[in-house]
Amino acid sequence: MASGPWTDEENDLIVADYFAMLADDITGRRYSKAEHRRALLPLLNDRSEGSVEFKHQNISAVLKGLGEDWIPGYKPAFNFQMTLVDAVARWLALHPDWLGRLPGMYPATGMREAVQIWIGPPPTLSNQPPPQELDQMLHIARKFDVPGRDERNRALGRAGEERVLAHEHATLRAAGRDDLARKVRWVSEEDGDGAGYDIASYAPDGRPRLIEVKTTNGWERTPFHITRNELAVADERRAEWCLFRMWNFSREPRAFELYPPLDAHVSLTATSFQASFH
Repeated sequence: MASGPWTDEENDLIVADYFAMLADDITGRRYSKAEHRRALLPLLNDRSEGSVEFKHQNISAVLKGLGEDWIPGYKPAFNFQMTLVDAVARWLALHPDWLGRLPGMYPATGMREAVQIWIGPPPTLSNQPPPQELDQMLHIARKFDVPGRDERNRALGRAGEERVLAHEHATLRAAGRDDLARKVRWVSEEDGDGAGYDIASYAPDGRPRLIEVKTTNGWERTPFHITRNELAVADERRAEWCLFRMWNFSREPRAFELYPPLDAHVSLTATSFQASFH
């Protein structure tokens, strides 16, 4: 059996096969990993079934770093070569519609507008993955500007805000506060961007909630962009402002909330500068 590095042609073949299975997995169509593997093996350079299985796990890890979902049956395996990352990037470049998909596009994972979102604990030092894995994930995210991609995906951002709006309505109604639910506003949709938050809502006890929504299809540690204005409003209105981070959005939306000061939770890195003439 071959034991040398995988060629670009082999990587392209196995990446395309992986995405075919992933599309079936997301839409709820039945598929056979064994059948896919048997069809793929004759096209490769005398690879073993075990090496193909492990490469599929490597692709899951690459997708995790790229802020995308992956096949649950292929647990992410790390220490992969960057040539595999390049192969996944090539596939995504040839299929730009993949990055623009939303839950409502798939009958098996359509948005349940009236259901509250699962909200769990935010990422912390105590629940982070091993340093080598985290470093590899963050390296991929930086190289391919994953937070910038999510920020530019207006359809994803809007769908995320709409889903959080429904969550806030459902939460208040479940608490018997229909009066407050009727007063919740989608600020970014009604007034435009610039307020420093997307949704004006309330806690069940009547306290205001100013919610900035950040949405990704990726895992909970996918980096995100935040503007100078959003940071300023978070600092000025600390008692009311929160960041609602939604992840795994294209499958089953989950979330956590961050409260000011944000630098207590995340590392803030300047990614651009304003240039003024002397």
